[in-house]
Amino acid sequence: MQSRPQSYLFTISYFGARYKGWVPQPSQPTVQKRLERVLRHVLGHEDFSLIGASRTDSGVSCLGGYVQVFLREKVAMHTLLPEFNEHLPQDIQLNSVKDVPATFNLIQSVQQKTYRYYFSNASKFHPFASAFLFNISGKLNWKLMHDACELFLGQHDFKGFCKPSENKTDYVREVISAKISTSNEFLGQFFPQEMFYFEITGTGFLHHQVRMMMSAIWQIGKGEMEISEIEKRFESAEKFERLPPAPANGLVLWETVLTNL
Repeated sequence: MQSRPQSYLFTISYFGARYKGWVPQPSQPTVQKRLERVLRHVLGHEDFSLIGASRTDSGVSCLGGYVQVFLREKVAMHTLLPEFNEHLPQDIQLNSVKDVPATFNLIQSVQQKTYRYYFSNASKFHPFASAFLFNISGKLNWKLMHDACELFLGQHDFKGFCKPSENKTDYVREVISAKISTSNEFLGQFFPQEMFYFEITGTGFLHHQVRMMMSAIWQIGKGEMEISEIEKRFESAEKFERLPPAPANGLVLWETVLTNL
């Protein structure tokens, strides 16, 4: 039971390149550690706790995330929001805040998440663009890649598309939508003329799941994997070698949808 009765829900965005993910790690910069440091400074104490709606990996960015902060005493948190952002590094921003009951459970309230993986297929790729997207070289069969997205829809056992854990037994997840679209979010002289993103929405995701799905789609597009392997991996993951995850720099947690608000 939460011993701190005052609860506040923040929306958050961050660029993940400089961080070793969300979860605090010894001697490593993480998003949660930076948040906690700023909260201690602005509040003037460390009698608080916080949880995030998503535990993003090292190098992964977030546009639409949530953080729940618990305190013992009520404060006018909305008046402190500008001060929090003043002390946060410019690659982390708290966008808004609202009071929520202490009984509100952020983790259980996540209804669905949408991720986008940004990539290009350019013959020339500027190093400056690599902070935001990954360039996959060579000719791609775009029809097969779109067809592969369709095969991911629905409920499946995604053990063949994630990093398995000894403590996990349930690898069934539901994909609501999956598609590849043209991107116009990044413009300028350092970016390729054509950019794309793989967008996937689901009720929940496993460790490295989106990045491994992206890797599989690229391999199918390059003719290095048969599209039929997707369904075979659903049925018998142990018969296949683990997929290499796509690099983290192209992945963004795009949106988090909550219930019970």
